[in-house]
Amino acid sequence: MMSCAEYRRSMLGDPHADRADLRLHRVACPDCTQYMERLRGFEGRLDRALRVGIGAHAGVVAPDAPALQSRPGRPQAQGLAKASDISRRWLAAAASVLVGVVIVGGLWLAAPGPSLAADVVEHMAGEPDAWARTQVSVPQAELDQVLSSSQVRLKATAGLVTYSHSCLFRGHLVPHLVVQTEAGPVTVMVLANESVKTSLRFNQHGYQGVIVPIPGHGSLAVLERGFAGDMATMEGIAARVRTAIDWTA
Repeated sequence: MMSCAEYRRSMLGDPHADRADLRLHRVACPDCTQYMERLRGFEGRLDRALRVGIGAHAGVVAPDAPALQSRPGRPQAQGLAKASDISRRWLAAAASVLVGVVIVGGLWLAAPGPSLAADVVEHMAGEPDAWARTQVSVPQAELDQVLSSSQVRLKATAGLVTYSHSCLFRGHLVPHLVVQTEAGPVTVMVLANESVKTSLRFNQHGYQGVIVPIPGHGSLAVLERGFAGDMATMEGIAARVRTAIDWTA
């Protein structure tokens, strides 16, 4: 299935593209649907700015032009007024184009790569065995070793941990846990090197969840597969796990 990065690159190339694979991705990814709407909105405003910028200045005449033209025998002055008028038109057109370049450049810089949520979801595809429903907990020594890489300890109030692994994520080793909850198995990733300003909900490719900020310690991603619960349930689980974390540094 198409990734978020591939989708956004396609839309930057043609904001009105309507291929089947693009439509399928939008159905599964609300974030990219919003991105498409913003991109098309920018394109519409850019088009109007170019039309208004060039059209409004096409009839501009230098303030002193009428006075110069009203005096006979002043062809040189009339020529200067016309030259000034032409210069203003070109400057207006150039300014409008510059505005467009700045807008498009900003969009390109803002969205060349996948979002944090998309990377979390993509990571899940590489560990399908982690989702087993079981009541067999991970040995405490194994869990402690995994958590130590992020200088974290986990209280028992987090729930039954049935899977733990140190995973390479965006260039850093992070704890990847599975906790058995009332909504079924839930994946927890402690992202000490990834900060978010506010909670981020996501629903992509069969996974839903939330990434919550932990001031001074990065963020926490909590997600489930198959939509067994609702988003409020996921946020409640995230809050419970967050309060169960002890930072050792």
